[in-house]
Amino acid sequence: MSQEIIQEVTFFLHSVIMGLLITFVYDWIRVFRKLIRHGSFLTSAEDFLFWLACGIAVFYMLYKENNGVLRWFAVVGASLGMLLYKTVIRDLFVRVMSTCIYKILWFLFRIIQIVLKPVKWLFLKGKRFVQSVAKKLKKCQEFVKKRLTVCIKTLKMVLCKR
Repeated sequence: MSQEIIQEVTFFLHSVIMGLLITFVYDWIRVFRKLIRHGSFLTSAEDFLFWLACGIAVFYMLYKENNGVLRWFAVVGASLGMLLYKTVIRDLFVRVMSTCIYKILWFLFRIIQIVLKPVKWLFLKGKRFVQSVAKKLKKCQEFVKKRLTVCIKTLKMVLCKR
């Protein structure tokens, strides 16, 4: 085989790999969206940034390997890579990865709950203690207020008699 043919085949394979990579990265974005639901504005912003990055990556590949010339077999190669990934892996990958990550996060949150259970118990006991102290202070305040009111009335009566 001539060197030019090998170069073209390598370029075509790199285009296929680029298509696979683009679809793989987008599936990670889909996994993220499945785990954390968000509105259409953030989804649009994510898509815009993703496709901007993809455009830069494809341009870089075209620039490095083909002097920036867009060749149709490169587009066909990238499309073939995307189609290959989509038919073989895509839905299974998203479902399995989102389920695995969800289970891992559930397990981590469960461990955190178990570790923080004594802290929660101490917090509740401290809260009850503070509430009981506040209740006693309120009773003490009411008692002092009544005694001061009585003293003021007695003082007024004594002053008024003189």
